[in-house]
Amino acid sequence: MKRRLLLGATSSLAAVAALGGCASQNITDYANEKPVLDLAQYFNGTIDAWGIFTDRSGKVVRRFQVVMNCSWQGNQGVLDEDFVFSDGERQKRIWRLTKLANGRYTGRAADVVGEATGQVSGNAFNWTYTLQLPVDGKITEVQLDDWMYLVNDKVMLNKAVMRKFGIQVGELTLSFTKR
Repeated sequence: MKRRLLLGATSSLAAVAALGGCASQNITDYANEKPVLDLAQYFNGTIDAWGIFTDRSGKVVRRFQVVMNCSWQGNQGVLDEDFVFSDGERQKRIWRLTKLANGRYTGRAADVVGEATGQVSGNAFNWTYTLQLPVDGKITEVQLDDWMYLVNDKVMLNKAVMRKFGIQVGELTLSFTKR
């Protein structure tokens, strides 16, 4: 009987540990990862990006290409993004970033509600913000949990989860290549 209880308790602990593994990631998990990401160094010059938007079922519903012209002066950065979508639609977003202490950043853009906040650790950058998106002729606000991972001095991968009212509505996946 004791053995059965011990096996049951062990199984329960394993289940709890497995569920704990499903918890969201933390930026400090990447503190020792290389190459170390310096946003001002990577986002300086011209960057080409290709991406997809998938709905919550995983279906690709939009493809796009982005050309980013980026520059920094001191702790102030500008990321001037020109989007071209597979259906021919074009969009522009200009991010104005501020580098703070301890790897922290803030950012603003015309279609971002309030201020975006983020932090770098090791090769990763986590960025959260509320974005105003045009959907069927209306503006919809969605929250993004945006993760970027520097692969080498030229390539960065980006994955962002998009939520509305706390419910995941889709994901963005991008690949950046620095010229």
